[in-house]
Amino acid sequence: MPAPSIISVIDDDASVRLATNNLLTSRGYTVYTFGSAHEFLQSAELETTSCVIADVQMSTMSGVELLTHMRRHGRITPFIFMTAFPDESVRDRALKAGATCFLAKPFSTPTLLQCLETALSGPSDATM
Repeated sequence: MPAPSIISVIDDDASVRLATNNLLTSRGYTVYTFGSAHEFLQSAELETTSCVIADVQMSTMSGVELLTHMRRHGRITPFIFMTAFPDESVRDRALKAGATCFLAKPFSTPTLLQCLETALSGPSDATM
């Protein structure tokens, strides 16, 4: 039996972290949650994460800045972004930086799970 995928959820809203953690854990994923990009970057899970699900707007370092930072350092971990404030220019920046999906909150469970499946299956041009 293969090991479950490790998903890192990064959001400064504790309720979003909890809800996403509960959903993904119930689907068999191993989930770690972080309240900031910096917290994630300093964690051991940076090395083992299969996919990052991050809020776009966070204090100190945004989700897009985190993705750009990771790509600059040679990390190709898939990213799924979620935001309560969808903006086309931010969406475009995120997708150009390499995001797999860009989801506007609230989004449906099947939509998130489809994005996650796409992200874990390898490179793609998904842009939900």
